[in-house]
Amino acid sequence: MSLSGVPSKSRWHDVEAPGLEELEQLAQEAFAALPDSFRALCQGLVIKVEDFPTDEVLDELGAETPFDLLGLFHGIGRAQGGAVAQTGQMPNMVFLYRRPILDYWAENEETLGDVVTHVLVHEIGHHFGLSDDDMEAIEDRAN
Repeated sequence: MSLSGVPSKSRWHDVEAPGLEELEQLAQEAFAALPDSFRALCQGLVIKVEDFPTDEVLDELGAETPFDLLGLFHGIGRAQGGAVAQTGQMPNMVFLYRRPILDYWAENEETLGDVVTHVLVHEIGHHFGLSDDDMEAIEDRAN
């Protein structure tokens, strides 16, 4: 309450859920905070934010709802890179799915930045074939 007896506005009064651009900026900031040695191995990686995965992706992965998937690595992992011809190869990409990320954030006690960092590291970790312990250590160094 303010001194006049009128309730004061909370800091959430005028806040809207982040859109695609805001979440992409948050993802870029999260990526920039990752260890230099880790980022150096991600040369050419594209980070894209979309509202939801496509129906084809959901079907391929057997997801029950569009909210089941927070992110996805698409491309050739480092372990498979030498076994596949490079001609015409699309860049490796990490997709972050805004609506499922926001839904997860709303149901858990983590900051949105921590959720985005976790999903980003997890999906990039697929690129490297890292273990869950390796990915957790990278996240810890980023925070």
